[in-house]
Amino acid sequence: MSNLTELKKELKSLSDFEKAKNLQRFFKTGKGEYGEGDVFLGVIGGVPTKRKIAKRYLDLSFNNLQNLLDSSIHEHRFIALVILNNQFIKFVKLDSAEKQKEIFDFYIKNTKKVNNWDLVDTSAPNIVGQYLLRQGLSKRKILYRLAKSENLWEKRISIISTYAFIREGEFDDTLKISEILLNDEHDLIHKAVGWMLREVGNRNREVEEKFLKKHYLKMPRTMLRYAIEKFPEDLRQKYLKGKI
Repeated sequence: MSNLTELKKELKSLSDFEKAKNLQRFFKTGKGEYGEGDVFLGVIGGVPTKRKIAKRYLDLSFNNLQNLLDSSIHEHRFIALVILNNQFIKFVKLDSAEKQKEIFDFYIKNTKKVNNWDLVDTSAPNIVGQYLLRQGLSKRKILYRLAKSENLWEKRISIISTYAFIREGEFDDTLKISEILLNDEHDLIHKAVGWMLREVGNRNREVEEKFLKKHYLKMPRTMLRYAIEKFPEDLRQKYLKGKI
């Protein structure tokens, strides 16, 4: 029995029908919703269990990971991305630039399979963000291409990947991509941009406020609420009332 077969068998053995139904509602899998067609096993124990399982299959090949990413089952794609993320961290520690690039390239080839918000948030900061952090600034152009994509998940990847830059005190790409996504219509982009702006503010309030003062009156309400969540209440109310 191959590792891939064992992995799928293990996930199936932990499936729960009622949990799967709840997850399919939570992740908006109905017709016309953002996760339309996504199928859940409802793994007992949730994310911690899936992460523990992923650790045991760290050495799964790209071919096997591709098989998981091509699956309609959400947990298969989630596990594949956790494994990729863990492999990437391993090769950062081993200082293997070649292996990091292989994982990055594989991920970029599969961005449309990273097709729910938890999948993006689990994988993009390291596999895309950390990789690009170690490259020349010109390599970051790919984030701007993704930000201008028609695909919801590629747009979310573009902004969430900049979390790696924020953690290193680099804010320019986050602010520029936030401007590109400012008028996006999707709530999941509003939340992602607001979240990253908040992370900028957690490290440098002045930088975040300079951006907000320029844009807050036209920002989607959800984006603004996420961005100012940690502000003192009196200041938060001024932004919400348009009185800055």
